Amino acid sequence: DVEIILVGREGAVGGIVSLGHLPAYSKIVVKFGGPFARLNLRDLERAKAQSPSLHQMFARYADCLLAQVFQATACNAIHSIEQRISKWILAAMERTESDIVPLTHDQLASMLGVGRSYASRVMQTFKAQGILESRRGSLVVRDREALLVRSCNCNESVKRHFDEVLRGVYPESCTGH
Repeated sequence: DVEIILVGREGAVGGIVSLGHLPAYSKIVVKFGGPFARLNLRDLERAKAQSPSLHQMFARYADCLLAQVFQATACNAIHSIEQRISKWILAAMERTESDIVPLTHDQLASMLGVGRSYASRVMQTFKAQGILESRRGSLVVRDREALLVRSCNCNESVKRHFDEVLRGVYPESCTGH
């Protein structure tokens, strides 16, 4: 299960963001839960057809998802495993508003498309440096600033694009800022 995009309370997935009834290209996996809403696609499509502003909002969000895919592709090609792990943990923390990320080393390695031994080596280094600790089934971040230093800027780049394209769509508390 390689991770392509990370969606939290700010977003949507599936047919909800498409501009029509398209078959799903991929599967959606919930790695850690929280409250969510499930919408009837036909009802939503009717609402979007009746409301140009709603239609525009979903088109803007679809652009943001595409930007996230582009950035993830570049990130996976040029950044180190340490940078990518740091980036991913920071992004997960922002979306859950928690210093506890309910994920195992194995799940993290799988999502990043790297061997478990590589991910575990990075996690052991982070643990030795007091940046995080592992608990059964979760990671606990102890030093967010240290993760920021070790992270690439891909998450920040995507956040800037979200802010620019979706300015005024979400309250401040929903965009992770």
